[in-house]
Amino acid sequence: MATVPLASAVLRRLEGKVALITGGASGIGEATARLFHQNGAKVVIADIQDDKGHSVCQELHKSSASYVHCDVTKEKDIETAVNTAVSTYGKLDIMLNNAGISGANKTNILENTLSEFQQVINVNLVGIFLGTKHAARVMIPARRGSIINTASISGNIGGATNHAYTSSKHAVVGLTRNTAVELGPFGIRVNCVSPYIVLTPMAKKYLEVDDDGILGVYSNLKGTNLMPNDVAEANLYLGSDESKYVSGHNLVVDGGFTVVNNGFCVFGQSV
Repeated sequence: MATVPLASAVLRRLEGKVALITGGASGIGEATARLFHQNGAKVVIADIQDDKGHSVCQELHKSSASYVHCDVTKEKDIETAVNTAVSTYGKLDIMLNNAGISGANKTNILENTLSEFQQVINVNLVGIFLGTKHAARVMIPARRGSIINTASISGNIGGATNHAYTSSKHAVVGLTRNTAVELGPFGIRVNCVSPYIVLTPMAKKYLEVDDDGILGVYSNLKGTNLMPNDVAEANLYLGSDESKYVSGHNLVVDGGFTVVNNGFCVFGQSV
């Protein structure tokens, strides 16, 4: 019997699956779209960055990658995106609710405006609610599917980001767990991924940095930095059949950041 090379065995982990990715035109979403496609999935990118979204799809194979304009705060856009995936490829196996914004870099609640707070909640939380709702609409009859939500370390701890972003990500973790309970009987898994800081364009703008120097100051795991493709690998695991019995889980990808207070650690930080 011929031996299958390891590289060939590892790739194509999503062969035959259809994935819809919101916020898939850049950052973590783009990295995930490329990795999913590499692993055999047909990918629909949903975003408001039309030029970038079309560009990514053009780099991928036309018959297995599509773009649809989608503002995740508008239910009709989400409904259309889900319907586009089903009408184009016949089904929806994976829904990655990834679109998000950081909001204004204000930590003083007295300086926060209601409109700024609501905007972050609408994109980061309501967008995931709508994505989950309409993914479930087509997954329930099929009695299968994987819904993945992009959360954050700010969904596990306080004090790391502004009030709106922290509130939205805590709520995403709760929504993930609640919908996992509801949708599990239909064979649908719901999980979320909570990454540490990834220097995407959005993060750089929020942190007002141009390089990765800030990451080394605050991170716990030294010698490496978290990259968009690392988070994409976590999404790949949760979208694949390798995680077929994983649901209601918050997969934290933070190098141990949220399990230690670096300001008070008996082990120190020098090596």
